[in-house]
Amino acid sequence: MKKKPAVAEEQRAVTPSDPSMEEEDETPVQAKRSRPEEVVYHPVKLSRSDLYRPPSAEELNQLKEAESLFHCSLLKMQMEELLKEVALSEHRKQKINSFIEVVTELLQTVPESPEVEVSDLSWLSGSVKVPFLLVPKTTKGKFHMAPPASVDLIGSYPLGTCTKPRVMVDLAVTIPADVLHPKDILNQRYPRKRALYLAGLAQHLVSSSDIGTMRYSCLHGNRLRPVLLLTPPGEDSSFTVRVHACLPPGFFKPSRFHPQRNNVRTEWYTGLQTSLSDGSEPPTPHYNSSILGDLLPRAHLQFLSAVSSQCPAFADGVALLKVWLHQRELDQGTGCFNGFLASMLLAYLLTTHRISNTMTAYHLLRNSLNFLASTDLTVNGISLARDPDSTAPSLPEFHSAFQVVFVDPSGHLNMCADITACTYKQLQHEATVSMAFWDDPTVDGFHGLLMTPKPMIRTSDHMFQLCELVKLQSSCKKLNLLPELMDHSGNYIQTALPCILSLLQRGLDQRIHLLTHSLSANPEWSVESEAPKHKSQPPLSFGLFLRPEVSTSVLERGPPADSPKAAEFRHLWGSRSELRRFQDGAITEAVLWEGTSMYQKQLVPRQIITHLLQLHADIPESCIRYTGAIVDDVIRTGSEVQSTGEEESLVVIQSYDDLSRKLWRLEGLPLSITAVQGAHPALRYTQVFPPVPLKLDHSFFDKERFSKSLLPKEGKPCPAYITPITVICHMEGSGKWPHDRLAIRHIRAAFHIRLGALLKKHHDYRCRPCPTHLDVWKDGLVFRIQVAYHREPQVLRESTTPEGLVVVRDNEEAQALEMATIHRPLLTSTLHGLQQQHSCFGAVCRLAKRWLGAHFFSDDITEDTADLLVASLFLQPAPFTPPGSPQVGFLRFLQLLSSFDWRNNPLIVNFNNQLTAADHTEIKNDFMASRESLPVMFIATPKDKTLSMWTKRGPSVQMLQRVVMLAAESLKVLEHQLMDGSQIQDVRVVLRPPLDVYDVLIHLNPKQVPLLSQTVDPPTVTFSRGVMSGSVAQSGGFLPVIDYNPVSLYLTELRDAFGDLALFFCDPYGGTVIAVLWKPKAFVPIPFKTSQASARTVEVKGDKANTFPNVEAILEDFRVIGKGLVKSVEARTEKWSF
Repeated sequence: MKKKPAVAEEQRAVTPSDPSMEEEDETPVQAKRSRPEEVVYHPVKLSRSDLYRPPSAEELNQLKEAESLFHCSLLKMQMEELLKEVALSEHRKQKINSFIEVVTELLQTVPESPEVEVSDLSWLSGSVKVPFLLVPKTTKGKFHMAPPASVDLIGSYPLGTCTKPRVMVDLAVTIPADVLHPKDILNQRYPRKRALYLAGLAQHLVSSSDIGTMRYSCLHGNRLRPVLLLTPPGEDSSFTVRVHACLPPGFFKPSRFHPQRNNVRTEWYTGLQTSLSDGSEPPTPHYNSSILGDLLPRAHLQFLSAVSSQCPAFADGVALLKVWLHQRELDQGTGCFNGFLASMLLAYLLTTHRISNTMTAYHLLRNSLNFLASTDLTVNGISLARDPDSTAPSLPEFHSAFQVVFVDPSGHLNMCADITACTYKQLQHEATVSMAFWDDPTVDGFHGLLMTPKPMIRTSDHMFQLCELVKLQSSCKKLNLLPELMDHSGNYIQTALPCILSLLQRGLDQRIHLLTHSLSANPEWSVESEAPKHKSQPPLSFGLFLRPEVSTSVLERGPPADSPKAAEFRHLWGSRSELRRFQDGAITEAVLWEGTSMYQKQLVPRQIITHLLQLHADIPESCIRYTGAIVDDVIRTGSEVQSTGEEESLVVIQSYDDLSRKLWRLEGLPLSITAVQGAHPALRYTQVFPPVPLKLDHSFFDKERFSKSLLPKEGKPCPAYITPITVICHMEGSGKWPHDRLAIRHIRAAFHIRLGALLKKHHDYRCRPCPTHLDVWKDGLVFRIQVAYHREPQVLRESTTPEGLVVVRDNEEAQALEMATIHRPLLTSTLHGLQQQHSCFGAVCRLAKRWLGAHFFSDDITEDTADLLVASLFLQPAPFTPPGSPQVGFLRFLQLLSSFDWRNNPLIVNFNNQLTAADHTEIKNDFMASRESLPVMFIATPKDKTLSMWTKRGPSVQMLQRVVMLAAESLKVLEHQLMDGSQIQDVRVVLRPPLDVYDVLIHLNPKQVPLLSQTVDPPTVTFSRGVMSGSVAQSGGFLPVIDYNPVSLYLTELRDAFGDLALFFCDPYGGTVIAVLWKPKAFVPIPFKTSQASARTVEVKGDKANTFPNVEAILEDFRVIGKGLVKSVEARTEKWSF
């Protein structure tokens, strides 16, 4: 029933417009609102001639446009739907208009008050405060309240570019000319009168029942430009009216606001006598532009209205650009690129004929981003003034006063006065990235451009925050910023910020692509409260986009000692700079930072930042909260040198490379070796805790002389787990290979024995051959060599019928062998190559798999699947750039899990760009055609386009739903932890699984858990596990017990015995709890059968005998099977009792 209205609305929307029809259509909508139960929608009936009518000229044009301008017609429809979504409905516009009328009438009845000194607030009632920080306390001038000269709508609402979700309607209230004085331009007189006038308006409105809430705020964070925020009464706060107090047009001459003129006198600001004349006072460009901004809003509205009237798609183009800016957090706060600037940018492109008036919204957005990406307004400013008067400043004069220059139509105002160079560079970077993936037909451009949020924590590789912002006062003093402090009217945060950014840019230099900073949110406070101090705003956040190949360098090499630049280098680095002689004979200035492991080297930028801010800006290290690598702690190992696995992985790979070379050189084999391939996560840098070379303590073991083995003594803790590192050794093809599966296995076993004998003879490696593999003890590590014959999977697929016919059928055994000997080695080498391109790839995989293991998902999302998921973040990062640190990669991994549409889309991992756009389309079409028979999580690669072999066995629908839910929650909690310094920092909280959903918990004896040290919360008590510190012998010695993990063996037994009744979960990385979940159908009674009586109790009712699971006996079996390993069994629910 619900679908019918939707269909009818859709059909009505596409019916040719007709005035009479519009009136008829209006009736059911009204009826729907008043009496929804009476509404009946009927489909529009079309005659046969209408149904098969040829497309009109307009429809043909639209089809042609969709084909030529868009990747596909879907993108055009998506943008049209988005524009409908963000546009204001007629109903909301009516509400806004009626509220504006009410507010305007109220404002026009403001009572007059007697004239008093500006500093005299006796006329103001005690409940309403003035929205201004009075620094210094007093200034000259008289003030009285009077009704406004006019009340006008300005900004985006009358222009038609106002968009949801944050609907802000701007109302300009003109201060009467007799309240002001021509000299109010000086020493904050006008800004204070402006604030007093707003306070007077608030006092008048506060008693009105027609106004809902009333609060103060600042326009784009500028404290000189407070505004009054009004919402309608009732719960409907779907829009806010922002009241601006403005100057009467032409009250001040614009030439008095030249960026090189001074309007704040040093003597007044400091209260100290100075010998400076008016001509030698420092210029106050930011102060001047703040006041000038109040002189021009109506002129700007007229200009934009004239431009938009010439371009039908102007409002839609601005709306798309505003959505794009909003998703990148660039449209709100101090120094933002707001919707007004977006409108002015489009107006500039239209007036300079860079874009045509006939273009669609799509093209307006595309050309705007292209212009932003290719134009650097920090170097070459632009101006909307066609013929400015002679007093207007030139572009070079603007550039000398401001970092970013975009001049308004009057030629006097720089509309980007508050934007820092770093913010504009970020805007440029985002536009460049957007253009790059917009042109890529394999990427979903719409979602990347307009639907994916890009918060700083998920975009920047490293992040740090400046807390205790009051310390920036001493920074201003240390950096001698008094003139700039006067210009910013005492806002020491905005005064110090450009200097801090410039200092960090110089220090980090080639280590970063980009330095960004957060835009301080516009403060809001009650009209009954004092204006908040500058120090009360949240911490300033800074983001670093790293160059991974350079950012970890511990050496900062400077100029030669006799170079003129040496003094500048020494001044920048202070005591850290010292003369050093290098191998090439050069003697230069240099700075050496601490760091031996990759984990420590990743934090070299932190050392640079803390040193420079302490040295030059007087900001102590305690005020800097660096959150670049906090999450990495969960995979950190080592007590002396802390590491996150890079060095351990390298040791394993070097040992493997050496073994590989020695295998290639072996002589005496009946067939030559054609390939040696690694097939283990440690050989692609993605093992969560890579194997470390072990030096065994022989006193912990009993020696078994015959087999040269070390067996753990009874009563001792479980020995350290020794990981076998799988290596596939392909032998050449030959006619001598048998064509029988059993005979092939025998031949492989013979090869294992022969390989072991040759390795022992030539290299003295201790080897243990088995039918399926050969274990080699080398450098304290165990390599498990498996001989492979390329035709064996084919032999396994062949079977002979009784009639003697050979039948080829695929089977699980053949698939498993192909996976182990062909696909996994290929994946390992491909991912190893990806690690060489992106140095943090392995660490992101390790963090991702640690999270999956902690939440019991390792059995459903295997190591190979997890590595492919992470690989997609590096190969298709849009709308981001590839992760440059493990932490940001992990956050994006959680975002991918929680937000990807697994139901309707395949995840395509395009290794080496082997898949073309046509391949992408083919994969998606095949996927949609066979969706029901394909795995729930479908991952396509160049070698596997249609089957998704890596996810065939899991996850199930239910498990994927849980993965998505937990990933979303983990992302939310983790980002909150990283951004909010007031919280207790414990990122491990996202790795602690919620155990309340499980029915039974089996607690294990920590002494018998060999990987206990890898658990989420490392234990306080550790056990000796037969390992000593010190260097490891390269070869020889006794062979320990390999691949012995009692927990995984116990888990396998439980699943074999009770898999039909329950699901069993455990963290493979040192988990001490096995969680049990009864299957929903486990407690449904089934008829008695002797073959199914195991672990069941019989209940006889009449002539029927049914069986139920005997839970008490099953729990007892859990204890019996795990004797020595199980500490206790805790039944948490009693589902079986009913």
